[in-house]
Amino acid sequence: LREYYGSKWNQIFKSITTDNGSEFADLSDLEQVSKTLVYYAHPYTSCDKGSVERHNGLIRRYIPKGDRMDEYSVEDIAKIEVWCNSLPRKILNYKTPEEYFDTELDRIYRRR
Repeated sequence: LREYYGSKWNQIFKSITTDNGSEFADLSDLEQVSKTLVYYAHPYTSCDKGSVERHNGLIRRYIPKGDRMDEYSVEDIAKIEVWCNSLPRKILNYKTPEEYFDTELDRIYRRR
């Protein structure tokens, strides 16, 4: 993603919030090479990352807890991703995450 968004990375990704799992350990390196702040939630404290937990709940409609991710194809995951990002959210004034992200990208890229 950093390569794709290039010089606009810092404007697009101001912060990332994630779990404390070892799979996310390298994310802290982002703070060394960009202005993106990385926040790690406290263990067993889902309220630290409410939006993440909400999205996990949406994903669980398709991938039950306990299922292995490697049992799903890239196409399966992509379909779930499109569905999640096409679902309007109250927190976004009933826009979809996709619409909201596109609007923000338009605003960032129009700025010179």
